[in-house]
Amino acid sequence: MDVIEFIRALAALAFTLGLIGLAAWALRKYGPDAIGRAIAARQDRRLKVVESLALDPTRRLVVVSLDGEERLVLLGDGRLLDWTPNGAAAPSPVAPPSVAEPEPVA
Repeated sequence: MDVIEFIRALAALAFTLGLIGLAAWALRKYGPDAIGRAIAARQDRRLKVVESLALDPTRRLVVVSLDGEERLVLLGDGRLLDWTPNGAAAPSPVAPPSVAEPEPVA
């Protein structure tokens, strides 16, 4: 193998790796989700996820912001916890209606 052939093989390898890198960059910048990111960047979103914390494999705490008001949501149990970050009194949650037991017949 000549030195010229070795240099030519290295140049071909460098060119191929450069094309792969260019394709990866183009897919990252102009990939399938690029249109969705561009639309989301232009719109003023009302609902935003501020922070998320996994409690266990089935439950997660999420702080969401809707129209500037933040709420703490517990996902997994389907509950909305009344929590306000500014310390204002939150309305008490409504208790589910209880089922009355039938009266015994004499």
